[in-house]
This record gives sequence, structure tokens and C-alpha cells, in this order.
Amino acid sequence: MPDPVEFSSVARPGVYYERPRSKRDLPIVETQWRALVAVGIAGLAGWGVFLLYATNQEKLASSVVRQILVNLRQSDLVLDALGDSVRPEPAWYLNGDPWIDGSINTLQGNIDISFRVKGSKSAGTLYFTSIRREKGQPFTILRFKVICDDGTILNLPS
Repeated sequence: MPDPVEFSSVARPGVYYERPRSKRDLPIVETQWRALVAVGIAGLAGWGVFLLYATNQEKLASSVVRQILVNLRQSDLVLDALGDSVRPEPAWYLNGDPWIDGSINTLQGNIDISFRVKGSKSAGTLYFTSIRREKGQPFTILRFKVICDDGTILNLPS
């Protein structure tokens, strides 16, 4: 085994070298502005699609749509025209969820929506419009009807 070495002072500093000089200039890098614009447009489009999907999910989960569907399933007119198991018609681009068109704004007192419904016999489009004239007053149903694909119009009682 070698003998231990004791150091009594700091080690001698090493030699410092200057950074080597470049023999040529660095190349000019062109910005890829077309790629940046394409990524920006794709990002904005994705953001817009997400907002549409999220607001549709909010409408679908609202108490207004749920109550409309309960009233549809209990209506004898709808059961005669569309058949049993009346439900919203799924859209392929929403992964099986229906598209709710229109707006639900209960704070301002405006509800105006439409969406496709289907049963075991037929399908149609449901239209529902309701307003609240003053704060604290109940909503007044202006339109609650189903237009079947064969042209039959079902005016549902409010």
C-alpha cells in the first residue's frame, strides 16, 4: 500500500487559455415563418374546436336539456310518432354525443335550443324556446315542438 501524501498548500492553478477565434462567421439562420404560421393556425383551430365541444357538453349536462328529455319521454304524442326509447341523436363527430344548437342563458332569461332526437320508429328535430320576462318570474315557454323527418309537426304542451 502506498504511503499517504499530505498537502500543505493549495494546488497550483492551471493555465487559462483564450477562447479560440472563429475562422469564419456563423451562418445566418432563416426563420421558419411558414411553419410558425401553420402551427399558430392549427393551435387556434384546435382551441376553437375545444371551446365548441366544451360548451356543447355544458348544454348537454344542463338541467334544461334533462327536463326537456324527461318531458319528451313522457309525452304520448312523441311516443306515437317516434316510438319508444326517445333519446338525443348522436353525432359521429362528437364521439356519440348529440349536438345542441342554440343557447341556454338562464341568468338573462333566454333559452333557445334545438337538437335531433330519435326513437325506435322515426327521428326528428326538437325546438324549444323559453323566456323569463323579469327577474324572479317563472320562464314562459314560447315554442316546444318536434318536427319529424316525415314532416309531421308535434306541438308539445308546456
